Amino acid sequence: MSTETSNTLSRFKYPLCYAMGALYIVAGVMHFVVPEVYVQIVPPAFPRALELVYLSGVAEVALGIGVIRPQTRRIAAWGLVALLLAIFPANVYMPTSGVVLTGVPESMQNPSDAVRWGRLPLQAVLILWAWWYTRPMPGDDG
Repeated sequence: MSTETSNTLSRFKYPLCYAMGALYIVAGVMHFVVPEVYVQIVPPAFPRALELVYLSGVAEVALGIGVIRPQTRRIAAWGLVALLLAIFPANVYMPTSGVVLTGVPESMQNPSDAVRWGRLPLQAVLILWAWWYTRPMPGDDG
């Protein structure tokens, strides 16, 4: 990667940690607002789906806050990488099971195969984004 590209990315790294934090905080809160939506994509092989939804919601909120704070950013980023890997089975289950979601707007109940399968590469992007914050930034203590 060229120095110019690296410098451009570095300028965006700090503000994007706030976007990442907000993304996970909102997503985590949604696990408590509409848990029944998330329960539907937990693979049946995983017992106690509702508890897993709540647990992942707590983790998303905590890690979202953690990635914003310089003192906890790097460890929270590693936590996000681990969380994204842990929830990957749900992202595989959704396109392979043909689940039709209830409790969401009708237009979202039965997403196209492109949308269902598109979640998988999106997870890779999210993992790489979180991994970016495992590297030191100016002002990080952790």
